[in-house]
Amino acid sequence: QVQLVESGGGLVQPGGSLRLSCAASGIAYRLYAMGWYRQAPGKQRELVAAISSGGITDYADSAKGRFTISRDNAKNTVYLQMNSLKPEDTAIYSCNARLGRTDYWGQGTQVTVSS
Repeated sequence: QVQLVESGGGLVQPGGSLRLSCAASGIAYRLYAMGWYRQAPGKQRELVAAISSGGITDYADSAKGRFTISRDNAKNTVYLQMNSLKPEDTAIYSCNARLGRTDYWGQGTQVTVSS
């Protein structure tokens, strides 16, 4: 059974930081590209950051310079370090694992940036 379990979300003040984690099981994790997506109320889901099986990273313009995606293949875990958070970063953040046409999703974790 494939599982992607996110953690690390919560309430943070503007300018603060959070680190999201996504632990994968049931897949050959090291072969999968991993991504973090987010969906704010009333908006479409958007890609925040992605990392290939070889460690190549890609970021949305809104995340560049503030967020860092990384992966630990020994722990089957992908991370999203988020710094300088803004109220517009408020959303449900979901983890994605992709290999070819195969996609798996986590259940999501809420991130709220508010004073």
